Amino acid sequence: MGITLLSFIIVLGVLIFFHEFGHFLIARLFGVGVEKFSLGFGPRLIGKKMGRTDYRISAIPLGGYVKMVGEEPDAEVSPQDQSVSFTHKHVLKRMCIVAAGPIFNILLAVIIFFGIFWVSGAMILKPSVGEVREGSPALAAGLKAGDLISAIDGVTVSNWENMTELIGASNGKTLEITVRRSDADKVFEVTPQLVSAKNLFGEDIQRYIIGISASGDVYTRELNLFEALTESLKQTYTIVELMVIIIGKLITGDISADTIGGPIMIAKMAGDQAKAGISNLIFFIALISVNLAIINLVPIPILDGGHLLFFLIELIKGRPVNLKVREVAQQIGLFIILLLVILVFYNDIFRYKDNILRFLKGIF
Repeated sequence: MGITLLSFIIVLGVLIFFHEFGHFLIARLFGVGVEKFSLGFGPRLIGKKMGRTDYRISAIPLGGYVKMVGEEPDAEVSPQDQSVSFTHKHVLKRMCIVAAGPIFNILLAVIIFFGIFWVSGAMILKPSVGEVREGSPALAAGLKAGDLISAIDGVTVSNWENMTELIGASNGKTLEITVRRSDADKVFEVTPQLVSAKNLFGEDIQRYIIGISASGDVYTRELNLFEALTESLKQTYTIVELMVIIIGKLITGDISADTIGGPIMIAKMAGDQAKAGISNLIFFIALISVNLAIINLVPIPILDGGHLLFFLIELIKGRPVNLKVREVAQQIGLFIILLLVILVFYNDIFRYKDNILRFLKGIF
């Protein structure tokens, strides 16, 4: 339990710091005064005031905030402070300040992935056959466990993903598959079959397969500086794309809301990754950092995405959104967020009720 709690604090602390530091840095870059930089909400535990800014750690660790001079549209700003007031800055500057939080979370993921790829290289899953299913085209053609697929229709195959893409794009056409077996190359003619399967989101899809599974053998490919950066950008983009799709499917109901998790789920996963090794925990931080960025960009009032929406409307119309409209929207946004908080805590408690009961028994 100690490792889980410590891992949760580390993960949350890193994510919150980078998010709020993004807001803070761009605010200061544009000359906006910052009154508070807080990790956590609620009462101030410890901190230090430097210049105008009170840097603090607060009691409730589930978030953080940067309080800027003149942040609220109806805030009274003295004439001498108008030059450092958030509200008095051009709308494009305000948009940059708000967007900086999520952008810094994405940047954190890129930095982490870059470090992993540069130090450890890329782990490549070999196109090596682990199992040949009964009644499959591969079995009928003569493929065996242990075969290493090296080419399909003369196209070199370097990894398992590359191999599945070529088979999937066959449209059922008979393929010439070259395999390495006992230090000799053999060529087999295999006709992929169309089957129904489930994708990552549990949806029914049609795809072409030959009926083999991976052996799980991997090799490491060392990457130079440029290759590591390229792979880190690709990895981050893939996670961003996946997260956007998931949010869209949650909104449309294609994915059940039961799958959503909250702090307890993050704590459990952080603990599991920490036990598996520091590199796993670091990778997990990058993954959650991207998730946090995309969620914050959803155009719900209160979230960064909601503020960006208001500023975009202001940019188009040439004047700020009516204060009353903003207040009503903020209340609706708060209501939505509260419902989501209740939902994720309910899901977490239901999902981990046995772990929670054991923890409570250990205390009492």
